[in-house]
Amino acid sequence: MLDEFSSNDPNDYVAGFPAHPHRGFETVTYMLEGHMLHEDHLGNQGHLKTGGVQWMTAGRGIIHSEMPQQVSGAMRGFQLWINLPAKEKMKPAGYQDIQVEDIPKTALANGGSVKVIAGSYECDGKVINGPIQGITTAPIFLDVHLPPNSEFEHRIPKELNAFVYIYEGNLELGGPMREVPKQAAIVLGDGDRLKAKAGTLGAQFIVLAALPLHEPIVQYVVHSS
Repeated sequence: MLDEFSSNDPNDYVAGFPAHPHRGFETVTYMLEGHMLHEDHLGNQGHLKTGGVQWMTAGRGIIHSEMPQQVSGAMRGFQLWINLPAKEKMKPAGYQDIQVEDIPKTALANGGSVKVIAGSYECDGKVINGPIQGITTAPIFLDVHLPPNSEFEHRIPKELNAFVYIYEGNLELGGPMREVPKQAAIVLGDGDRLKAKAGTLGAQFIVLAALPLHEPIVQYVVHSS
């Protein structure tokens, strides 16, 4: 699940998210703009600021809060939920607070850039590893910025499920290329290479991929009376 949150109105976000539980999956919060404070029942505390990432493994259970540390300005970012395989749903909970300076960012020859949050990205024969590695689902999380009319290619292992979400500008994807509107999530089909071209406005988008679990999913069970 991917949620994009965005507001310049403090009335939309000052209440924050007081203490609440999670279990059995991972939550990844990527802050484009703003400042949130994370606290949990394990004693972890972290400041999530512009460009930073909070990677939390709920495992067998964690109670945490996410409270804004600002009363004006923009609050914008993403929260991604990544499921855990059944055998790991009761693992101990964990938390990583990743500051913007700990996330590698590489410049592209066309004037664009790629931030590598999870997984790896290869550029000019050099492999750039993000701070998140060694997770069973082998996630890839890239934030790509392209100037107008520029192109981007990236190899994604064919065994992963992948999608692209564009949050600024306009973009063309696929073969043959097709235009993707802003705030669209595009699930990628079979193959092992992502090809994209920014439109006249340039493009900013995230690339997300991970191994499918091939396990049953149960949301809830309703018993009739």
